[in-house]
Amino acid sequence: MPPKKMRNPGPASGMNPEVEKALNEQINAELYSAYLYLSMSAWFDSAGLRGFANWERIQAMEERDHALKIFDYVLARGGQAVMKQIDAPKADWTDAKDVFETQMAHEIKVTGLINDLVDLSISEKDHATVNFLQWFVNEQVEEEENARNILDQLKMISQEKGAGLLYMLDKELGTRTYIPPGTSPA
Repeated sequence: MPPKKMRNPGPASGMNPEVEKALNEQINAELYSAYLYLSMSAWFDSAGLRGFANWERIQAMEERDHALKIFDYVLARGGQAVMKQIDAPKADWTDAKDVFETQMAHEIKVTGLINDLVDLSISEKDHATVNFLQWFVNEQVEEEENARNILDQLKMISQEKGAGLLYMLDKELGTRTYIPPGTSPA
């Protein structure tokens, strides 16, 4: 077993205690997002929509990566990453549109959490964290856009009463592949 590394808490560690606490809360929020999207994946799978299930499973993997990105940042700054209990997510929806309405609302909430973290980091003059969080600010624009686009397509499908269109969208979503953060598609 490696020797236990002693942590020097407080300002000498390079991590503002209030910012460290808020980042730990965000780690929990990102892991909750992963649980929520896995729950959505399970629901889609049980509804026979394997493409939607695949899309949500990959979404869960991305959220886990977001949590780990913050986790690693806290450690790099000399802070301590503290794991907390993750609440159980919702497990049942009425249809695909209901799932993506839930997802859209959730992404808007996460955007607010990220914005609050940026505001706190600015007020605490923690410039390194402000800089670090810019990736998440940009990521949330993409997250909301993805959810909004799929939700818009689902609304069009429901207006058309088109099961064939739902099948086509399911096939399209099934082609999504996982790309770890920091890499770009070829």
